[in-house]
Amino acid sequence: MKQSDVSEPGAAHGRITVRAIAAHTGLSIATVSRVINAQGQVSEDTRRRVQEAIDGLGGHAPATRPRLPKTGLPVLVRCPYKLSDYFGALVTAVAEALHTTGRQVLLDVGDSRVDVPVLRDLPTARATSGAILILPPEPAEDLHFLQARRHPLVVVDPRTPVPRGVVSIASAHTAGARAVTGHLLDLGHRRIGFVSGFEDWLSSSDRQAGHLAALSEAGLLSDPTLHHYGEPAIHTGLRAGRTLLDLPDRPTAIACFNDKIAVGVIQAATERGLNVPTDLSVTGFDDSEISRATTPLLTTVRQPLDEMGRIAVTMLVRLMERQALEALHLELATELIVRGSTGAVPVRA
Repeated sequence: MKQSDVSEPGAAHGRITVRAIAAHTGLSIATVSRVINAQGQVSEDTRRRVQEAIDGLGGHAPATRPRLPKTGLPVLVRCPYKLSDYFGALVTAVAEALHTTGRQVLLDVGDSRVDVPVLRDLPTARATSGAILILPPEPAEDLHFLQARRHPLVVVDPRTPVPRGVVSIASAHTAGARAVTGHLLDLGHRRIGFVSGFEDWLSSSDRQAGHLAALSEAGLLSDPTLHHYGEPAIHTGLRAGRTLLDLPDRPTAIACFNDKIAVGVIQAATERGLNVPTDLSVTGFDDSEISRATTPLLTTVRQPLDEMGRIAVTMLVRLMERQALEALHLELATELIVRGSTGAVPVRA
């Protein structure tokens, strides 16, 4: 290690350079910099190694770099949906993460924007430095078009499978649905309804796959009459809930694509004089604010939306700076949140 890499021995307030810490730990300069500046994903073990190196070298951590405003073009954040609960949380997380990097944000949001052909104009317009696309409705060809022209982009929660080489991030939909159906099975339920979102959404098929996998592990076959699809909204849950609860052999539990659908199912149960969870268990997905406003409180699956937004920005910045990525697709773990809307299978006379 060069003497110039470390502060002089005995300096009361000397600072060690990032290069010295990297040499001492064997970590890359980029990784040490991320630890010092609290950027991106860094393991606790890596943080510990950096701190131990600082202590061992007898100095102070390098000063963090100030976040100065960037003078480049803004980053497009496209979310052509109404910014409520899920979408609002994601857009907020992305915008706040971009703000910490000093980059400007160009928002393209709202239901009215869903059919506006934005993506193919981006490379030629040169009005943006990169793009974060949340559940993009555009066909895979449009994403490939951007990729082929080296326009940095990251897809958050892909609506359909992304082309090879396109960077994307999502939560573990399949694992989350598998966990929540497994929870219902553990409570003794065997006849479980499933109300999904739009049939052509990747998240819908992934969550259905998790639901079916849990049933299969319990030795149960899927009953098509217990499966319904629709817009991820309260009215879908109300409609599907009425249909399912009017079956001669109605389900004892209903797993829903999101918390809004679950609210509609609970309303349908109330209409029929059924008590949740005594007569019917209901589960949601997302852990949105509405899940904590139902009676009883809703058992659901928490998605790490804040973390998804932050990591999406980190990945985009690395693409914009022509840095290599360790993975092109990330799935973040979900968490089953058990509350009062699920209980043991009811005993029927």
